[in-house]
Amino acid sequence: MRLFHKTFLSVVLVLLLLPLMGCKKDNGAIGTKENPLKIMYVPSDDSQGIMESSKNLIQFLEKRVSQILYGADEGFYFKASVPNSYIAVVESFGTARADLAIMNTFGYYLLREEKKFPVEAILRVMRGKGELEYKSQIIARKDSKVKSLSDLNGKKFAFTDPASTSGFVIPSAFLNKAGIDLGEVVFGIKHDAVVTMVYQGQVDAGATYYFPPAEDGKERDARVRVLTQFPDALEKVQVIGYTDAIPNAPWVLRANMYSDQEWYGKVRDAIAQAAAEYAKTPDGLERLKKEWGITGLVPTTDAEYDEAIAVFKKARELAKKYE
Repeated sequence: MRLFHKTFLSVVLVLLLLPLMGCKKDNGAIGTKENPLKIMYVPSDDSQGIMESSKNLIQFLEKRVSQILYGADEGFYFKASVPNSYIAVVESFGTARADLAIMNTFGYYLLREEKKFPVEAILRVMRGKGELEYKSQIIARKDSKVKSLSDLNGKKFAFTDPASTSGFVIPSAFLNKAGIDLGEVVFGIKHDAVVTMVYQGQVDAGATYYFPPAEDGKERDARVRVLTQFPDALEKVQVIGYTDAIPNAPWVLRANMYSDQEWYGKVRDAIAQAAAEYAKTPDGLERLKKEWGITGLVPTTDAEYDEAIAVFKKARELAKKYE
């Protein structure tokens, strides 16, 4: 009788634990040790540094996401990589080789609108002192005849790269909306190259990224990138206008990772919560700021990027005009 009682209790205990034991497996393989959730970073000049900082981020995410989902310090796993090209990050979402990526806004547009991949923006990057949007600036030499945006009609103008959000997408759509009919258009590829072209008078004006001055008043826009070569660049090159703002870059999640959408929602929310918490830790903030210029992460939705998507669509049309 005593043996039967013990056996009965053991069976009951196993039956009660089965749902908990199976929750990690039944809700999809992604996130297991054998098939960790794959994070991809956009390639940069310091990919090695990004991967080093990523180790710390992944350790935090694995522990915190596991705690949120399973009430344990382990159980959900991540793996990070930096591909050889920017477009490789985009294409990887279509082949399930990427599940999460720290994108720029243009990359998100490509994923969502042109590739039509099932993705979702879950976090928006914060920069500087709480800035959640960014814009471009239009620059010209102080001693030129170009003093305002209306002076750009018929002038030789330099953008950075047709794939650059702040160096082409935003400013091209903005200038078109303002009715500016540019003359010859060239592409300097890099932001510092455009500043140099304006400084040396190779073009009448150009478009680069804008970043607000630091707390001590020091400029942080694209002009500072050429100060080593041209110490008087801030005096010789002036900002004649700013574009409209669009949302900062999103963290993007592959929305078809799991057939069980309820589980997907739980994983999505857990990752968003854990990443936002990481950005509030001293070590996390330091690493995010160093590698990506991130000073915080806030929850976001696809809807918050709808207006930006319209801007990108128009810019893609203009890119064909300047080819």
